[in-house]
Amino acid sequence: MNIDMEKIPVSLSNALAMIPITVIHGWVWSFITYMFMHGSVTHILFNMLGLFIFGVHVERQMGSREFLLYYLLTGALAGVFSFGVYLFTAPGVPLVGASGAIFAVELAYAVFFPNSIIYIWGILPLRAPVMVLGFTALELFFSITGRNSGVAHLTHLAGFAIGWLYFQIRFGVNPWRRLIGR
Repeated sequence: MNIDMEKIPVSLSNALAMIPITVIHGWVWSFITYMFMHGSVTHILFNMLGLFIFGVHVERQMGSREFLLYYLLTGALAGVFSFGVYLFTAPGVPLVGASGAIFAVELAYAVFFPNSIIYIWGILPLRAPVMVLGFTALELFFSITGRNSGVAHLTHLAGFAIGWLYFQIRFGVNPWRRLIGR
């Protein structure tokens, strides 16, 4: 690993982003704070739109404390997973955004409300499980092909997978059965 701390510019955004090389130097708070930093106004708007559309319903279903635990845990563990991957592939690149946690919230929405219809772009009706599994398939495709680079596709997938495990461990619920209606 040929990146050292002197090459990371000192700034508030870098102190709060999850940068693998800084985590090695003790900046472990970034596993939480990276979720509250975003790369652009569009990035935060889309994350907060997803949180508003899906999170309100999930919070009502789970309760506020459980929702906060779910959101922070899935986001933080998606960051930990990303740290493990990006430490060896991009140790000096900052990871920002709540997308890992948002993917987990979307999964929770589809599990709780599998018959709900979501209108993509306001016109394309999809059942919530179809939307969530479709988005996950796209993230997997982008991750494998390297398309749409600059986006942490593995972090999104990690948020989805950790949300899946959360439902199995914490609630004893098999998300697959809820998503396919069995």
